[in-house]
Amino acid sequence: MTLPFWLIVLSWVSLSVAGLTAVWIAWDIAKGRRQPMSIMNVVWPVTALYFGPLAPVFYYRFGRAPLPGDSKQGPKPYWQKVFVSATHCGAGCTLGDVIADFAILGLGISLLSSPVGTSFILDFSAAYVLGVLFQYLPMRAMGEERLPALWKSIKADTASLIAFEIGLFGWMALVRLVWFPGLEADTALFWFMMQVGMVIGFFTTYPANWWLIRVGIKHGM
Repeated sequence: MTLPFWLIVLSWVSLSVAGLTAVWIAWDIAKGRRQPMSIMNVVWPVTALYFGPLAPVFYYRFGRAPLPGDSKQGPKPYWQKVFVSATHCGAGCTLGDVIADFAILGLGISLLSSPVGTSFILDFSAAYVLGVLFQYLPMRAMGEERLPALWKSIKADTASLIAFEIGLFGWMALVRLVWFPGLEADTALFWFMMQVGMVIGFFTTYPANWWLIRVGIKHGM
């Protein structure tokens, strides 16, 4: 399969900008703007891996912690709490998807003789484990007992993660089965398409997070 040169260049530019943006946000956090909820120190740089240059805008408006001695930020409006909650879900999904696809590439894993099916199964499994862990760790840090924390994490993350992966997997099915058959994780285009899919996943999980917070299953951030 011969890929258009401009698309290859665009893929590398997008990935490079996202990587640099993630490093910048991580550096900004490390130099004194630690998040009140520790897991968000990971969430914001990971969010930059798919939102790229838009991530600093969201980080500055919704998530940048004040330096010690600065005035505290006022309460967020509901939609912003949902937005940050969706980034939390998206970060677990993103890390799981990245780890799984690199594992498939490096180890040559194949399930059901289907590269796309293999990717979806392992991506979802890894994303689910990390998504639940991202919920579980803050609950444990706040003193929640192990089993109640695990059950609440499963309830809070299952629907939001499924909603995220519906957007991502729907997009990647089109990419890998229709537009670029045979596209694998050893190309920049694959990861650029994953970036786009993760942005779509963010917007498909946003309504799920809105509902989960509204009914009290998940807490706004």
